[in-house]
Amino acid sequence: MKKLWVAALAAALVPAVSLGAKQAANPVTTAVRGIVAQHARIMAAAAEEMPAAEYGFKPTPEQRSFGEIVLHVAQSNAFLCSGITGEKAPMGPKLTASSPKDELIKAMKDSFTFCDTALGKIDDSSLTTEVPWFGGHKISRAAALVNLAGDLFDHYGQQAMYLRLKGHLPPTAQPRKKPMGGR
Repeated sequence: MKKLWVAALAAALVPAVSLGAKQAANPVTTAVRGIVAQHARIMAAAAEEMPAAEYGFKPTPEQRSFGEIVLHVAQSNAFLCSGITGEKAPMGPKLTASSPKDELIKAMKDSFTFCDTALGKIDDSSLTTEVPWFGGHKISRAAALVNLAGDLFDHYGQQAMYLRLKGHLPPTAQPRKKPMGGR
């Protein structure tokens, strides 16, 4: 019985050790891919949480509407991940902030899928490579990755604020669901 337990523990640890080794070799790109994956989940959940009738909501006239934020995230993910990796972003349908909610959410989810695939093709060995940036400037791939992560945190913060202002809880503030059986 003890041999079976040791074999099961070893089998469970092999993937974790492999992941740890990969993270140690590529801590920056691994961390950013994790941030992108987390925000893909919570930003899509936030977009789904906001009722379609409230996608035009702006806290002030100067700010983007909720729909504009969702569209902006889809567009900026395509631009940033394309620039960071050199991968060409797929062209989706032409959308506006007043496009149907489901189409805006799909565009945002598709942009995260593109980022996940494109970022999976780079590693930390190329962090000093210069990549295209806004205004025709070039910055290091490392700076671009940090900017991508910051952009996602910024826009999720906007989504969370807009949701709260309209009386909804953002995904990261919702109570955790208890597993069946009450444990």
